[in-house]
Amino acid sequence: MTFPGLLTLTVFLPALAALAILVFVRGDRMVRGFALAVGLADLLLSVAVFLALDRGEGAARFQLVDRITWISAETLNASYFLGVDGLSAPMVLLTGLLGFCAIIASWSIRERVREYFIWLLLLQKAVMGVFTSLDFLLFFLFWELELLPMYMLIANWGTGRKTYSAMKFLIFTILGSAFMLVAIVAVAASQAAVSFDMTLLLEPGSMLNGASAALPLSLLFWLFFAAFAVKLPTWPVHTWLPDAHTDAPTAASVMLAGVMLKMGGYGLLRVNVGMFPGEVTAFAWLLILLGVISVLYGAVVTIRQTDLKRLIAYSSVSHMGLVLVGIGSVGAAAGQVTGAGLNGAALQLFTHGTITGLLFVGVGLIYEKAHTRYIPDLGGLAARMPVAAAALAIAGFASLGLPGLSGFVSEILVFFGAFRAFPIMTILSVLGIILAAGYILWMLERSLFGPQRERFADLTDASPLEAVPLALLVASIILVGIYPAFLTEVFDTAITRMVDVINVQATGLAGVR
Repeated sequence: MTFPGLLTLTVFLPALAALAILVFVRGDRMVRGFALAVGLADLLLSVAVFLALDRGEGAARFQLVDRITWISAETLNASYFLGVDGLSAPMVLLTGLLGFCAIIASWSIRERVREYFIWLLLLQKAVMGVFTSLDFLLFFLFWELELLPMYMLIANWGTGRKTYSAMKFLIFTILGSAFMLVAIVAVAASQAAVSFDMTLLLEPGSMLNGASAALPLSLLFWLFFAAFAVKLPTWPVHTWLPDAHTDAPTAASVMLAGVMLKMGGYGLLRVNVGMFPGEVTAFAWLLILLGVISVLYGAVVTIRQTDLKRLIAYSSVSHMGLVLVGIGSVGAAAGQVTGAGLNGAALQLFTHGTITGLLFVGVGLIYEKAHTRYIPDLGGLAARMPVAAAALAIAGFASLGLPGLSGFVSEILVFFGAFRAFPIMTILSVLGIILAAGYILWMLERSLFGPQRERFADLTDASPLEAVPLALLVASIILVGIYPAFLTEVFDTAITRMVDVINVQATGLAGVR
């Protein structure tokens, strides 16, 4: 199916809305209402993108393509080139969903409201652009564009050491982006005619080969990996994340954990796995080692946290390590790689986005009403805030991998796929899930249950508007948990192509390089 302009509208509607707020919209109430309407419209557009994806004969192709020449072939040969496939369409849906939830979670903002929503909408536009760009130069520009809105949101509307945390986030991600820029320039220069077209490098026998590459393929692979590992984040380049989460406003935490970390995982799957099948197979043991370290380190450190937001932040380090564990499944014997591990890694991006989004929305409600995130000071909140407590509990159970919820599905796929390649490493990563059960149940028991405290006697539950993002995210977690084919069949349309190329590369049946 073709819908000209659908992707462009989905990506740029938030930016147009930000411009409208800057120029036309006045009054805090009008700004909030306008931003909410735009968020809902972009969510509906992202749903349309997801539903418009052809799952049939054309599933292996990029679809809904918008393409025009951006910089002429005589100079850089770059294009405005947008498109989606089975890997990126669910990420577009996730961004639309969490963007809408983030706008509602921002309802309590009282200072510089117009400026706040301008930055929040620009952030959503940049992340949408990353997931839909098929030109490397355009991809890099969108990748960099999200830095400024997130920095401004943390530095201006955050709490605690907000300036320090915002600057730390900026420094880490800019350093990672520098590695990516070097790799992109080298890749473009490696082709007979300079091109930033990403689709050319996803095909077997692409022009990116050992004979013509400006840099060794292994070096290009690790340059891209460095940028994506910072964003994921992977141990040991994860240290910016807990500070950023702890001091960010609720909506920024929702977008940061829900979609911005997913940019790193998406880049690993799209670029490192899709474009470097030989290198990802050769280094699979190292990728899964880093993943296992992230899973265990993040889980152990999470147990020691007493701040709700910091606890969720470190748990994200642990859970995003599972993406690398799933990618490690490509280290299976020649010709024996299956799509389970990679599909699990892709599904983990979506499920973790909705789970942590729900966790941060719930914690944000608690902080707004109780004015503390310090776990020892909480307790008995379930009796005062039953709706918010129920949503937080569901998110916690999904995070620890309870069957019937989305977290279980992605984790079991990751473990099943990776066990074929590295059984010992996979067993070690399962320990992270056991530790997750410990810190999640501890957090829920200390925060929501136990004796009621007098200081919280006047707490109110989530309002009808505040309950909307809770309901949407709970529904998505249950839907994927009960009917995972809703997403796995879509991911398979892209993952199957990657697996075929990797198996051909490994068995030497055809010249992929």
